[in-house]
Amino acid sequence: MSPATDFSVALLTHLVARGLGHVVLTPGSRSQALALAAAELDRRGILNLTVRLDERSAAFTALGIARETGLPVAVVTTSGTAVGNLLPAVMEAHHSGVPLIVLSADRPAELRGTGANQTTWQPGIFGAFVRLEVDVDAPSSPADEPVDEVLGLSPDAAELAAQAADASLGVAGTDGMPGPVHLNLQFREPLSGDVPEIAVPHLDVPAPSHPLPAHLLEPGLRTVVVAGDGAGADAEELAHAGGWPLIAEVSSGARFGPNLIVAYRALLGGELARHVERVIVFGHPTLSREVPALLARADVQIVVVASGGERITPGHEGRMLVDRVEVGPEAVAASREPDARAWLGRWVVASRAQLELDDPELPAPDVEAPRSGDLKRRREYAKAELAAARASISRPILALSVWRATWPHDRLVLGASRLIREADKVVPGKKITVHANRGLAGIDGTISTAIGVALASQSDAKGGITRVLLGDLTLLHDVGGLLIGDGETRPRVQLIVGNDGGGTIFDSLEVAFSADPDAFARVMRTPQSVSVEQLAAAYGWSYTRATTRAELDRVLTSPEGPLSIVEVPLVDVD
Repeated sequence: MSPATDFSVALLTHLVARGLGHVVLTPGSRSQALALAAAELDRRGILNLTVRLDERSAAFTALGIARETGLPVAVVTTSGTAVGNLLPAVMEAHHSGVPLIVLSADRPAELRGTGANQTTWQPGIFGAFVRLEVDVDAPSSPADEPVDEVLGLSPDAAELAAQAADASLGVAGTDGMPGPVHLNLQFREPLSGDVPEIAVPHLDVPAPSHPLPAHLLEPGLRTVVVAGDGAGADAEELAHAGGWPLIAEVSSGARFGPNLIVAYRALLGGELARHVERVIVFGHPTLSREVPALLARADVQIVVVASGGERITPGHEGRMLVDRVEVGPEAVAASREPDARAWLGRWVVASRAQLELDDPELPAPDVEAPRSGDLKRRREYAKAELAAARASISRPILALSVWRATWPHDRLVLGASRLIREADKVVPGKKITVHANRGLAGIDGTISTAIGVALASQSDAKGGITRVLLGDLTLLHDVGGLLIGDGETRPRVQLIVGNDGGGTIFDSLEVAFSADPDAFARVMRTPQSVSVEQLAAAYGWSYTRATTRAELDRVLTSPEGPLSIVEVPLVDVD
């Protein structure tokens, strides 16, 4: 028998009892007990196992699953540099408030600092980015002890599982913020053995309590509601209840409803914004400069509705924090005031007017929509529409096309490139599920995150396709995420790659206009000419190139195979 295997089974089954449904692992010698235990639990239908070859892809895949489900997901690695490769995903999970449980295998503590193979200081490797860190002694027992007595002599698997699950979900006894935890598990030889009898314990986990009542907002203040990344539908509900304008970023989960102000950037820079007296913030707004400028105003009262992830802290005293953990999902309450309709109406009318000025889809600037019976005008308009369908694709058109092709049963993942900002500027309201790694707004792990989202959302027949809108450098940065091993589940994923040959997002920086052009291109724009078609073929993905709006619309609605890449050469319209 192997104490390592017995303990691994006990730990995983107790985590399952507390909500764990997925494990993502990479192969390794020291972690073999965890891996084989997870494989047996997967075979029995107790949890879902996903295997990846490299740790960074595994960690971001786990992050994507946890984003979609809201439940803890475990990522298992062997010792050494394998653990260090998890850091980018752990950082994103920390800043986004995503429940991730790192189970890193390790050699016994006495081997640290002795030059032992594949041995380093793993405890504390994630620093301030984890909610809980435990360095777990190696389980050990006499060879003839039964499993129950083994667990009595070994680290308490049930207690560890309870601590890890609670800390990752931010429940009572923690700081209230979901996020990653790290259990560093020391194992001695024999590193694996026969899997013992498996039984998932039944736990009566109490529902979360909310000791405080909802905060009733002071009436009479001209208010706007800001929904940043991960805000959720509560932001839209509050805006509707109060009759207030809703500024909802594209990955907020609140970009829908009659109060939505799509053209908020232009309006926040104009006269209307000067009359704002209060801002209620949900989620983590990151996509514009105008919203942080509004939150920094000393004459505006800021109410932050906090949940998971890093909390917004505007740098002045007029800030109030309402914690969803203490208050509950309906953290704030509002009643509609008599003048709310006029206040909201001014914003809605101004936003519509601005959108008409900026509309990237007008067939031609000099062709008006025809009236019924006007045959000549109808022909002109039809020609203009045909020309638009045959025209090259700009970033706004790409963002709009992907948005319109996506429906509530689908998922949309947005990479951290120019395209998410273009989408935020132009796409209309629509109640769909959108994910983006906006905790640190990096391009790390976008493909792997999206595959994790797809695995979780397509677990039953009702799940649609997961579309991923990303730039060429975001694709190349996580190209390893394209690798799905033989026998692993292949979900329905469509990568739409807006290819402008490098990091053109930096072209808007001030330095772009003052630096030496050649030096700027080399160290900032980082031009590339990779064949995306050959890349797709190497990893077994289908490939389509769309150069016109008509081609793009066709391939978005009829993907070629479960794993497909659509390359879209971009043109500038500025």
